Amino acid sequence: MIIHVVQPGETIDSISEYYNIPVERLILENEITNPDNLAIGQTIVVVQPEILYTVQVGDTLGSIAQQYGVSPMELLRNNPYLSDREYLYAGETIVITYGTDRTRTIATSGYTFSYIDKSVLTKTLPFLSYLTVFNYRATREGEIISIADDTEVIQLAKIYGVAPMMFVSTITEEGTIIREVTQNILNNSSVQDRLIENMLQVIKTKGYYGINMYIEDVTSDNINSIVEYVKKASMIFYSEGYRVLITTTPVMNIEGPVVSFEKLDYSQFSGFVDGIVFASYDWARFYSYPSSLFPVNVLRELLDYVVSIIPPEFLFLGITTLGYDWTLPYVPGATSATAIENNNAIQIAAENNIPIQFNEAAQSPYFYYVDSDGILHLVWFNDARSFDARARLVAEYALQGLSLWTIMRFDTQMWFIINTQYYIEKIMEIN
Repeated sequence: MIIHVVQPGETIDSISEYYNIPVERLILENEITNPDNLAIGQTIVVVQPEILYTVQVGDTLGSIAQQYGVSPMELLRNNPYLSDREYLYAGETIVITYGTDRTRTIATSGYTFSYIDKSVLTKTLPFLSYLTVFNYRATREGEIISIADDTEVIQLAKIYGVAPMMFVSTITEEGTIIREVTQNILNNSSVQDRLIENMLQVIKTKGYYGINMYIEDVTSDNINSIVEYVKKASMIFYSEGYRVLITTTPVMNIEGPVVSFEKLDYSQFSGFVDGIVFASYDWARFYSYPSSLFPVNVLRELLDYVVSIIPPEFLFLGITTLGYDWTLPYVPGATSATAIENNNAIQIAAENNIPIQFNEAAQSPYFYYVDSDGILHLVWFNDARSFDARARLVAEYALQGLSLWTIMRFDTQMWFIINTQYYIEKIMEIN
């Protein structure tokens, strides 16, 4: 795999000629939305196909997979655009295998709301082991509020061999944590019992494979109470045959451009859960200092610490799939950021003829631009280099896998990077 960074004067045609890969394939595999006006600093992933196949009349995905001894899921991962279609077209060329150096299998988990576009979901499911459905909020009395109907999402996940996981938190859809509710749950045993019973009832009724519990606002003062609550819940879920994951966001200290994390004894959780997701996404960072979301240098510090206290096979590294656009000058507590898709960030840079810069320590791209009202903006986002750097940490630290927030939009380049580095574990039998 080669990550090509666009240089001044280069075009999609010149890059295609240099690597001897058709323009159409480069555009398709990277979901390039600006092929006629590439941005300087934009990344293009180049992977040479190992086996190509020209579809014949009467071919199906299953028949082609059987012919070459690969799984239909592998064909969908190598050709994700096929998930959008009901039929194959005679004469089209698909990739059977890429020339990759994959040596290990990892688990992947994706977070979604139940109202995800179904075409996006079906395109993503071949790449997932777990699907965490962000659909339930706990009340201070231990009751559960459902955001939307999640039946279809659960059923689709199972068809693709993906384990659907119930997600319960006190977080609103806007990303706000209701701390009063969290404290009442932690401090009231009867509320805990009611909440656990309600979660178990939803899991059974809806057909979830297990639960992903969000452990929010963990501090040195409350970590013992949280551990006892999670342990109580886990023992009940395990007794009923369900799998348990927990998601926690390390406490971040953001002082201007300097980002650090608080070292807590997370090892207390590892004895009674199947996996711990260390989320590098902060649910509500809209008012934080403009910076890369969890820079790689800080991620390394976090991983160095957690693998020293927790067996790495329990750990998932969480990464965000979005970027943020801040207006400047930044005013603490007042300046908000807007979430932005990576392709949209590239489009802004291309349209304004602004070179994309890259922070090596953070392994993240960024740029400044001035909008039509004359307001200065700073954009931090993700590209192939940042996804590659974070994905490689899984192998380097021998982690269980990756967790993505969110999969509401399909990031072709991100999944291309992951697919060329790892085999994807399927937790359930494919229906």
